[in-house]
Amino acid sequence: MESAEIHRRWLDFFQKKGHTVVPSASLISNDPTTLLIIAGMAPFKPYFLGEQQAPWPRATSIQKCVRTLDIEEVGKTTRHGSFFQMCGNFSFGDYFKETAIPMAWELCTTPVEQGGFGLDPDKIWVTVYLDDDEAEEIWKKAGFPAERIQRLGMKENYWSMGVPGPCGPCSELFYDRGPEFGEPGGPAVNDERYMEFWNLVFMQFERGAGGDKGGFPILGELPSKSIDTGLGLERLATILQGVNNLYEIDTSRAILDKAASIAGVGYGAQTKNDISLRVVTDHVKAATMMIGDGITPGNEGRGYVLRRLMRRAIRNMRLLGAHGATMKDLVETTIGAMGESYPELIADSSRIVAVAVAEETSFLQTLRTGSAMFETVADETKASGSTVFSGGQAFKLHDTFGFPIDLTLEMASEAGLTVDEEGFRRLMKEQRDQAKADARAKKTGHADMSAYRELLDAAGPSAFTGYHEVSSEGTLKAMLVNGQVGSSAKPGDEVELVLDRTPFYAEGGGQLADHGLIRLGNGALAEVVDVQKPVGDLIAHRAIVRDGEVLLGTEAWGEVDVARRGAISRSHTATHMVHKAFRELLGETATQAGSENSPGRFRFDFASPGAVPHSVLADVEQRVNELLIDDLSVTAQVMSQPEAKALGAMALFGEKYGDRVRVVSVGEWSHELCGGTHVDTTGRLGLVKLLSESSIGSGVRRVEALVGTDAYNFLAREHVLVAQLAEVVKARPEELVERVGGIMTKLRDAEKEISALKAGQLLQIAGSLADGATDVHGVAVVTHQAPDGASADDLRKLVLDVRGRLGSRPAVVAVAAAAGERPVVVIATNEGSRALGLKAGELVRSAAKTLGGGGGGKDDVAQGGGTDVTAIPAALEGVGRAVAEKVAA
Repeated sequence: MESAEIHRRWLDFFQKKGHTVVPSASLISNDPTTLLIIAGMAPFKPYFLGEQQAPWPRATSIQKCVRTLDIEEVGKTTRHGSFFQMCGNFSFGDYFKETAIPMAWELCTTPVEQGGFGLDPDKIWVTVYLDDDEAEEIWKKAGFPAERIQRLGMKENYWSMGVPGPCGPCSELFYDRGPEFGEPGGPAVNDERYMEFWNLVFMQFERGAGGDKGGFPILGELPSKSIDTGLGLERLATILQGVNNLYEIDTSRAILDKAASIAGVGYGAQTKNDISLRVVTDHVKAATMMIGDGITPGNEGRGYVLRRLMRRAIRNMRLLGAHGATMKDLVETTIGAMGESYPELIADSSRIVAVAVAEETSFLQTLRTGSAMFETVADETKASGSTVFSGGQAFKLHDTFGFPIDLTLEMASEAGLTVDEEGFRRLMKEQRDQAKADARAKKTGHADMSAYRELLDAAGPSAFTGYHEVSSEGTLKAMLVNGQVGSSAKPGDEVELVLDRTPFYAEGGGQLADHGLIRLGNGALAEVVDVQKPVGDLIAHRAIVRDGEVLLGTEAWGEVDVARRGAISRSHTATHMVHKAFRELLGETATQAGSENSPGRFRFDFASPGAVPHSVLADVEQRVNELLIDDLSVTAQVMSQPEAKALGAMALFGEKYGDRVRVVSVGEWSHELCGGTHVDTTGRLGLVKLLSESSIGSGVRRVEALVGTDAYNFLAREHVLVAQLAEVVKARPEELVERVGGIMTKLRDAEKEISALKAGQLLQIAGSLADGATDVHGVAVVTHQAPDGASADDLRKLVLDVRGRLGSRPAVVAVAAAAGERPVVVIATNEGSRALGLKAGELVRSAAKTLGGGGGGKDDVAQGGGTDVTAIPAALEGVGRAVAEKVAA
């Protein structure tokens, strides 16, 4: 049975059992503690924790997941994988064990022709928690034989989220794959032969603080018991397709075979190659799905995870012998394998491929440039007498060039060195911890998340009234004072205030938060400087107490800064319009990948494989401003997701939407899912001016723009500058480009003439330099400091000319000069000196080190530089000494 058919049957079965089919959430996690979705139940976590009311009594989904904690083990074994799909059925206080167990048994054993999976019931084993008599009895009642039910402890058969909250025993289903996989005895004896494929979690207790697997107290039974099950689609496919592991199922084997074909190797022929093929298969699949969900390669957060996966895949293709570009073919194969279950991959294939290819192109260049730095550090390490490549240098290679640590490890091993991995990983951890702390601080103001949950429990969710009003009354229900839960605050205190209803917009969806004032009934005053939603629908107003004493339970009056709100709303509406215009001109793949709407200014990130032509930017700007003149109405409607889809509304990557969604429409032209604030009509924007377009990552471009009076003021300043420039060059404004272009052409021609004269003067001394060569143990050595201002190209021409004049005798020529404020050195060797072991690359690295920099190149000619021009004489003297030491040795 193909994976896509497993996918279809799962959803059909549970839909017929009264479950609402919930589409897979994006891989981008909304949980601030995780970057990516790592479990099938993750999107439902707020419902199980009681932070939100579940919109359905029972649901089913097949959730995309990416887990990279054991990324180093991927490929080494056939059990580890980064990407997987988790089939789940969930009950939110609706049904419990007595329903969940018989449904699982029914789906597993119902014949294929009747819509089930058709598993052999005699090969299924079940485990239950040690004292869960109830679950065992239900299994028996469903017809399951008692001799294949085993009881295991808390480590294997008890579940919790690792924090205080719901927990409970679980029951797991295993499949006996036969004696070729090991000894008999059930899963308690052999979990290789008996493959776990489905876990039924019975949430019936509440746990307290403590460890993850035990060590926590059970506080009592939950008032409403729930069900959370997870079936690994890839594991079931392994069983149903009769293959040995997840790398041999249909959706993986297609990618593996394509990688093997590109590299010209066979799977199963050599262990080392098999590991690389499995790494490529897993990582390309994970990367494709992540790019499909709008993640782009970067140096932090989930972008870093994606970049690491892609670069490991690219490196392993090189290890297999494929040194050219391979991502296009591999990603297209992945889309073909996964597209039936996730048709959005096919619809967005051109963008996904473009992002992958751009990252590959960048990394192949990285390998070339980073290798030169590695060689320099390796040579210096050996010269110092050490055999350990420092963790700091390994981190620098990674941070500056994107070198994976395993590539550094491999290259170091080939050079006879080890790497200080502990030092590297410490620096990596510090960097990641800082990135996470910065992201978390933006959302939570450095307060502990438990404090916000305490506020939510005390105050309940906040009602946002700001779509229709900019001031309203409410009650102060909860507060943090200097990061701690409190009940009062005095002038100067930094507080976070929670009102039962508020007109203040909390930062989200790219829109910055409202600012303003909160006036308390007792006369106290707090200035709101930020608004966030740290957990659920809790709206926290970050404020500074300006006057009086802020007391819990006091009546409050919230006043939004109207000027700021209006300017931000104009920017947000403009972002929607620019997004739509880009999609019209560049195609549907030009999807939004991020935005920030601030007062009078916005930035808009979108998917594009390359730079956008100026003509397209001009067309986008014109299209938007023409629609401002049309003064289209801007409206918002709440509707179901199917209704929004039928309307053609665009949903954005990484945003979380419920069953009911808010659609913001600009006339009949643009429809987009959005929770932000907007103007009433497009005419209120006044003017939109695009300022710049640039790259912010592989396959992602950024446009920055001004709106309203900010756009007008910019154009007014530009007009004055144009008038002044026209006066200086004595031309009309429309002639400026041609006139300035002519001036620049004359300037470049003059610079070329000057450069040619300098080069000619420099080359005139080539003969005298050759005649004055110093003999160092039979090697003709020429060192010379050229006049300041000589370019690297001039120096290269001179050393090659001098080398040619020295004939066939062994020769080394080194010339340096101050090019601006930085020194440059070029060294050349001939065939005779290279035969004595003298290499230009090694000599230039030594000279460049003296200059306070680095360098590299080929054995016959190399170039380096540094920061200390005063060290040029010492660097040239060092070349002579290095030649003497090498030849004498």
